[in-house]
Amino acid sequence: MAAQINYADVEVGTELPAGSFPVLRSTLVRYAGASGDFNPIHWNEKFAREVGLPDVIAHGMFTMAEAIRVVTDWTGDPGAVLEYGVRFIKPVVVPNDDRGAVIEVTAKVAAKLDENRVRVDLTATSAGLKVLGMSRAVVQLS
Repeated sequence: MAAQINYADVEVGTELPAGSFPVLRSTLVRYAGASGDFNPIHWNEKFAREVGLPDVIAHGMFTMAEAIRVVTDWTGDPGAVLEYGVRFIKPVVVPNDDRGAVIEVTAKVAAKLDENRVRVDLTATSAGLKVLGMSRAVVQLS
């Protein structure tokens, strides 16, 4: 499957549709099972607080994966993402309630590259704090 976005139709500054991704403790337990990352900071409130965290936090790779969904939803093809990298700057704190946390993601085309590729810069926040820095993807368009 190829990206459904045409390179010629994209300009630097094009904003992708934003995403809002809820995170519950149960989501983290399922992710731990899928990823094999059972570090107790992701599910045990007592342990998380003992090591200096404010509460249980989402896995960094989970947060990263949620953020790139804005790009894959835009392109219609997860395989269109050729490169993706982030810096983890703040954790996504997930309280033990019915609301949990929310990861808010915005993205825009930052550069048009050769061979129908674009660089997309993403911004991910939770509880009003930026959680990912230097979040960038290189995407192959049609």
